[in-house]
Amino acid sequence: MRQNHVLRAWRNGGQTIGGWLSINSSFSAEIMAHAGFDWLCVDMQHGLADFADCVTMLQAISTTDTVPFVRVPWNEPSIIMRVLDAGAYGVIVPLVSNREEAERAVAAVRYPPVGQRSSGPARAAMYGGPNYQAWANDEIALIVMIETAEALEKLDEILAVPGIDAAYIGPSDLAYALGLPPTGDNNDPKHVETVNRILEACKRHGVAPGAHTNSVEFTTRFLKQGFQLVMLGQDTNFMRRLASTELQAARASAGVAPLKPGA
Repeated sequence: MRQNHVLRAWRNGGQTIGGWLSINSSFSAEIMAHAGFDWLCVDMQHGLADFADCVTMLQAISTTDTVPFVRVPWNEPSIIMRVLDAGAYGVIVPLVSNREEAERAVAAVRYPPVGQRSSGPARAAMYGGPNYQAWANDEIALIVMIETAEALEKLDEILAVPGIDAAYIGPSDLAYALGLPPTGDNNDPKHVETVNRILEACKRHGVAPGAHTNSVEFTTRFLKQGFQLVMLGQDTNFMRRLASTELQAARASAGVAPLKPGA
């Protein structure tokens, strides 16, 4: 079976940098994959991709060595199993708040006798290669998101569940849980302290700590702190930021003002 080199890096204490796919396009996914990210995540929770989009995006990522993840819309076994059968090598499960919910995610991701994943790896067996079902429990990454008030209270019981490989911080929902405005890169002392507490809990339980960011500044900060999976940015933001920067530079250099329709 194809090895999940990202998961193996985490197990060996290594660090990885990933990217986020919000655009429902196999072409943009392919472009992002060829940029050289360690992993890419197709976002089915807040992105525009449905399951059909997800399949073609996973195929596009497969043109590279980048490891394909999917953030599912909910901790629901049928969609988790479908994206795995489509070839996802990791699943990010949002809003996991207690041990029972963590165990439900494990059951959906792992084949028996560890879990309850149904047999039928349609595309996964082709992407993963020979003996996929024999080795999938060792190679598929399960990442739970820590982002609710209940999850903060029950952090240790969640991270103690066997079968969880990583815990991923959703900063905006975490801000909601702390009574703060939903901000991605957050310097509020309360938010920073909570992020540090999650990091230390991950270390105690041997779970890879992960964080969602929107900038090189925060990505670098989290990597220096010891986070093992850090998201540098998403396709929409990269496109918007570079397009805006270069458009403004061209206007300023040539002295061309934006058109005002009707003026």
